[in-house]
Amino acid sequence: MLNKQIFDSRCRLCPRLAGFLDEVKQKHPDYHARPVAPFGDANARLLVVGLAPGMHGANATGRPFTGDYAGLLLYEALYEFGYSNQVLSESVHDGLVLTNCRISNAVKCLPPQNKPTGEEITQCNSFLAAELKTLPDRAVILALGTVAHQAVLKALGLKANSAKFAHNVQHELPNGLVLVNSYHTSRYNVQTKRLTKAGFTDVFQRITTLLG
Repeated sequence: MLNKQIFDSRCRLCPRLAGFLDEVKQKHPDYHARPVAPFGDANARLLVVGLAPGMHGANATGRPFTGDYAGLLLYEALYEFGYSNQVLSESVHDGLVLTNCRISNAVKCLPPQNKPTGEEITQCNSFLAAELKTLPDRAVILALGTVAHQAVLKALGLKANSAKFAHNVQHELPNGLVLVNSYHTSRYNVQTKRLTKAGFTDVFQRITTLLG
């Protein structure tokens, strides 16, 4: 059970997001359609941070990157590098377990058109800040995309220009953590080959080296 500083399943602090989730729940009664909790090992040395739940993925299943295209490449890599016991993440009842890894999002609620506002990212940032405080020294944060990258910096009280986003680049953070960037595992990025399996594998090889 996560404490409310890290996650609040009943959070309605963002009126636009809360109202949108109400609408989604009416259209899809069997969907989770609530804030989505971080998932994985409570003592993880690797924290993966995404953007926000996807409509028919985490928002439907209640688990980050589960049930949609964006999770395919991510969970495949987690499996290949020993962080997951399964290559596919299909539902909260599929028996998947993460070891030494946890997955979270910059924004815990599904945003319309998958685009949270700056105000919503800021409102949700206190949850990410509290989660980052639980990480051990020299832990690695993998930020998937620019929004996640900037949310991590904000959560640590750092200026947006203190570390520039670029794929497969690492940043030493002042609190003993290491931030690694990757393009997001979205359908668009994968299908346009902005992010390839080889390119994502390179990111995880870097993480493996960092974690020893």
